[in-house]
Amino acid sequence: MASKVPAEYASEKIDEVDAEGAYNNHTAELDPVAVGKLRRKIDLHLIPLISVLYLCSFLDRVNIGNAKVAGLASDIVLTANEYNWALSIFFIGYVIFEIPSNILLKKIGPRKWITIIMIFWGTIMMSMAAVTNAAGLLAARFFLGLTESGLFPGSVYLISLWYTRSEQALRNGLFFSTATMAGAFGGVLAYGIAQMEGVRGLHGWQWIFILEGLPTVLLTIVVFFYLPDFPATAPFLNQEEKELADRRLVIDAGPATQTEFSWKQFRSVFVDWKVYMHMITYILSATPLYSLSLFLPSIVQGFNFSPLTTQAMTAPAYVIACLFTILCAFSSDRFRERGIHYAFPTVIGCLGYILLIVTKDSHVVNRYVSLTVAASGVFAAVPPMLSWFTTNIGGHTKRGVATAAIISFGNIGGAIGGQIYRASDAADGYVRGHTICAVMMGLSAVLVMIMKYGLIRENRRRDNLTPEEFAREAEGDELCDHHPGFRYYS
Repeated sequence: MASKVPAEYASEKIDEVDAEGAYNNHTAELDPVAVGKLRRKIDLHLIPLISVLYLCSFLDRVNIGNAKVAGLASDIVLTANEYNWALSIFFIGYVIFEIPSNILLKKIGPRKWITIIMIFWGTIMMSMAAVTNAAGLLAARFFLGLTESGLFPGSVYLISLWYTRSEQALRNGLFFSTATMAGAFGGVLAYGIAQMEGVRGLHGWQWIFILEGLPTVLLTIVVFFYLPDFPATAPFLNQEEKELADRRLVIDAGPATQTEFSWKQFRSVFVDWKVYMHMITYILSATPLYSLSLFLPSIVQGFNFSPLTTQAMTAPAYVIACLFTILCAFSSDRFRERGIHYAFPTVIGCLGYILLIVTKDSHVVNRYVSLTVAASGVFAAVPPMLSWFTTNIGGHTKRGVATAAIISFGNIGGAIGGQIYRASDAADGYVRGHTICAVMMGLSAVLVMIMKYGLIRENRRRDNLTPEEFAREAEGDELCDHHPGFRYYS
């Protein structure tokens, strides 16, 4: 149903609002062939690069699990409690710097900022091979989190500045799926690297840190010369393509087109109920995601595999999770829907954890299938979740700050996740950890559906505004997604 937009708002940019919030008066003027060609060109220049960067980032944050299996804990005399804190402290640094990092990304530009943080986190990753005690490991993990904090929210924000709202879930899914690839690739890579035990007098876990941190440093050259900042300044687009890229984003954004940094938009983030709902659902989903990513090698080792076999056997679960993640992201964009595509895999993840509890004394095949179901649900929920808040928050500053705030709060779940699976619980199959994750995933699914219902109601309310009510709510500047002409994806 179209909104009753008053005549004075029916300018060359605003005429009619469809159910998804896009202004359609000039949509037909955009040549679909030219748009398709432009989109493919952007895809080729942006998505593969940020996907590789996130693969490196995720690999560097979770390879401590592979290093533990390769002998890290015994070689530096690390207690079980110290190991858990080494996992959690990464996310303390991560959370502290996410919002400042996204502000700096906006001011400096993605290309320069991401190059800078990559140099730092790659160097820290490689330096972790030199740690000799718990204190050194804790310090390195803290600063690793601090320096890595800019890539993930920065990438999500960057995608929102290049793609329309109906295109973002698939792109988020493609780049986030590399997290599952990092798990699969990391396990196989660690299997090979761990056999370098003793080479040049170094342990296998030291080679894991060195050889998995080196690509990050080398990739900074590619990032500096190849990563685009914004459509208006992209060197790989000609002037006509730049204008088309901007035009289609303006049409898609409707009234929420503010691009300059704004303190008013900054403040508006913290009085928006949607931001807080996304924070809560994010942390409920992120805690199981990070706990599974960090402890999956330990969980698989509990299936009575040898250390080397454990490294290799982490891969199949991640591969299946990767495929399910991309499928869910594609479907979310195809149907222009977020809530159900977020809730459904969350329920699947909850079911997987329940199966892990039920099958804890069963055959190893049953336990591994249960783990694969849990991993598939946990990872597949993320792309619709990321695209939901970036598509529903208007204004460049508000979206950038809100993205960082939501992801920052959600990543506290990483600190919590580092404490969920305790070495003392290994004997009974980590039932306590699985139970906590199952409850969190179930609660997240319920809150997602509540939020979906709230957004549907708000869209209907705006659809039924009288011209006078519309004009009254449209008064003021920098309303962003609070403009009555904006429609939320639900």
